[in-house]
Amino acid sequence: MKWIPFERLLLDAPPDRELTYAPAMDHASFCQQALSIAAGLQARGITRLAVHLEDAGELAVALFGAWRAGVSVLMPADLQAPTRARWAGEADAWLSDQAEDLRLEQLLAEPLPPALLDLDTCCLSLCTSGSSGEPKLIEKRLRQLASEVDALERLWGAELGSACIVGSVATQHIYGLLFRVLWPLCAGRRFARQQLAFAEDLQRASREHSAFAWVASPALLKRMGDNLDWPGLSAVRRVFSSGGALPVEAAQQLYERLGQWPTEIFGSSETGGIAWRQGDSLWQAFDGVHVSQDRDGALLVESPYLPTGHIEHTADAARFAADGRFELLGRLDRIVKLEEKRVSLPLLEHALETHGWVSEARLGVVQENRASLGALVVLSPSGLHALRNQGRRRLTEQLREHLRPHCEAIALPRRWRLLRQLPLNAQGKLPQADVDALLHAPRPLEPELLRKQQVDGEWHLALAIPPDLAYFSGHFPQSPVLPGVVQVDWAMNLGQRLLDLPTRFAGMEVLKFQKLIRPGDEVWLTLRFDAERSKLYFTYRNADGACSSGRILLEMAHA
Repeated sequence: MKWIPFERLLLDAPPDRELTYAPAMDHASFCQQALSIAAGLQARGITRLAVHLEDAGELAVALFGAWRAGVSVLMPADLQAPTRARWAGEADAWLSDQAEDLRLEQLLAEPLPPALLDLDTCCLSLCTSGSSGEPKLIEKRLRQLASEVDALERLWGAELGSACIVGSVATQHIYGLLFRVLWPLCAGRRFARQQLAFAEDLQRASREHSAFAWVASPALLKRMGDNLDWPGLSAVRRVFSSGGALPVEAAQQLYERLGQWPTEIFGSSETGGIAWRQGDSLWQAFDGVHVSQDRDGALLVESPYLPTGHIEHTADAARFAADGRFELLGRLDRIVKLEEKRVSLPLLEHALETHGWVSEARLGVVQENRASLGALVVLSPSGLHALRNQGRRRLTEQLREHLRPHCEAIALPRRWRLLRQLPLNAQGKLPQADVDALLHAPRPLEPELLRKQQVDGEWHLALAIPPDLAYFSGHFPQSPVLPGVVQVDWAMNLGQRLLDLPTRFAGMEVLKFQKLIRPGDEVWLTLRFDAERSKLYFTYRNADGACSSGRILLEMAHA
């Protein structure tokens, strides 16, 4: 391996320096493609380019091609219509995998000659998620990115060695871009081109390499189950995690399975990396990053990854230890007023998460006749057991009682939504607007479709039963069970979406209900339509066998 600094990546192309796999791309090919893209951009007169590419290798080519052509790059978080509308005036063209945008192959032209990149003029604009306000653009110069990559290599490069970088996070954001693309590009470490969002995919890719490292998120790491080959995966050189705090129990479990604590990275689009920690509640600032506090306890950051002389005033509350390390206490910008009383949502969330029934919690304001708090709660295994055996009302009453010592009565949540998991966005965050929208939404009436597969004319659907399904309230209050009529209704509705069925219900045959389906269960639904007899066969199964089955008779609706 040979380290090549950013400014020389299009000048130096050592033979046999592999950059990516699946598919493979060596450094010479990378340079050729990037210089060809640069020529294509110049020929079209493009000076500002929005780039959103799923393939990390293609993203690297596009970025360095644009910088060689003197083009500033905008990296939108997604390609949704509101995002495009918001940033439409910031780009002359959009380069993506979508048919209506420019494609990478359309920009290929006779390559420009190799050249040194100017670290102070090459520009990249990143989009924040808008978690605590309106999304905004954060402009980075290549020098800032280069400084951060150099620091990462000094800290962990020797340990990683020739490890292949395998990632579960998107490269459209600062963490994924740095750790999955720019750092391995300079270091000459191969990196996986695709984002591997599921634990099984991460395992499959890791097994192809004798040395590997993970660039992951808390959302993935806390859901890695016992079904993986943990002895084989223990060869991982280092596990990186960012985008949010990794729950202590998830970090402990990874330590027990892999023999190492995951390395958590704390930072933002504005600041770049601020600090890191491993198996501890305290954060250690990166070399060259100076952290302090204002009079309100908010974290102040001075860093080589920020413009010279700029001090970033964050909304993160912190408590410093004597050795300069610090503990994060939550966001200061998530303080709300209820009848003129100030309530810290992070502090109440932390208090709620200390209850054994709660794995994660997010609070928001519900605006009805008067403002009150609502809670999104992901139950722990013991919490799910309590829900199944005591009912929703008893569970939420107990959680309210648990919070009483931590707040005034007005701050006790009045509305509760029980979730399988928090709906984090691609950046591993849950914007407050999404929290509030979920609290205002009605309780679900349908299962969550996890996977579907068609085999020999049969559909096999993996379904998750929402813990907060509305039908549980009356069936039964203290021991919720999925009603049989709802199971039949789901089978018919899902069948109509997937199969060419007659539309009119005409009866049922040989219904059997053998095992209870409870909140939080995962079940398989098998659907088969006998067109000759006009009957839809369905079976619900869990890990212990069949839960229910039957035949639904259907007929065409009369005109």
